[in-house]
Amino acid sequence: MKEQSLVVKSVKSFNLTHIFECGQCFRWNENIDGSYTGVVGNNVVNIKMIDKDVYIKSYGQDDLKSLFNEYFDMERDYEGIKKELRKIDEHMEKSILYGDGIRLLNQNLWETIISFIISANNNIPRIKGIIERISKRFGNKIEWENHTYYTFPTPEQLGKASVEDLRNLGLGFRDVRVYETTKRVINKEIDLEELHSESNTSLVREKLLSLSGVGPKVADCILLFSTLKRLDVFPIDVWVRRVMNELYIHNEDENKVDKRLVMSMANEKFGELCGIAQQYLFYWKRGE
Repeated sequence: MKEQSLVVKSVKSFNLTHIFECGQCFRWNENIDGSYTGVVGNNVVNIKMIDKDVYIKSYGQDDLKSLFNEYFDMERDYEGIKKELRKIDEHMEKSILYGDGIRLLNQNLWETIISFIISANNNIPRIKGIIERISKRFGNKIEWENHTYYTFPTPEQLGKASVEDLRNLGLGFRDVRVYETTKRVINKEIDLEELHSESNTSLVREKLLSLSGVGPKVADCILLFSTLKRLDVFPIDVWVRRVMNELYIHNEDENKVDKRLVMSMANEKFGELCGIAQQYLFYWKRGE
């Protein structure tokens, strides 16, 4: 374990609030000084911005520069993506202006799977609390700057939990789902490395859907927000259906809007950039 620091000057398309408050992650918390602290793998990371400069410090195992570049998707041309999406219509123009600094994080696939199973019919404060309790009970402790943090448990670590253990941590009906999915991953009934090497998004999605607790929306969130990073998916929840209906479909009763119609409209308008378009629209409409 080592302490590191890094300053990255004049970073474009990067806003901490936009990144951490758009619903894609659950292990980052804002501090009084406006910085955010989170646990990434076996590292505790603190990050803040002054003007366009990013200041990062960490305590952990990984090289900080490599971690920053990979986790925050720094190799992707978000300026170019926004330029393409702005051409679509005024709605995308407005949503991009509102969430200009969004970046899709490359989160650990295993952690993302469990986190979004927990997210089903849940709210963000409660999701964050459950994940923190799981990590405290089954992860590894990291002490840094007079605070104690916990890594997200590996499949083997979480595999020590019984259904009752998970229930006692507040998972509710999700306890059996997390338990069953953990066992399937441990037993290699689904190989996470193979998911990374499979280029066909539909095939990866099918495998994710075979996991307990993973429905279409959760599968698409995993595909979009993890290291799988498939930008051609379009997670649809109540908010996304609402915004797509309001802007493009115009059904008097949004509850009657078929998700297949929403997906078809998204593919038609946004193509291979569906995922990032969804995040701009979602963040914009939820923040209005």
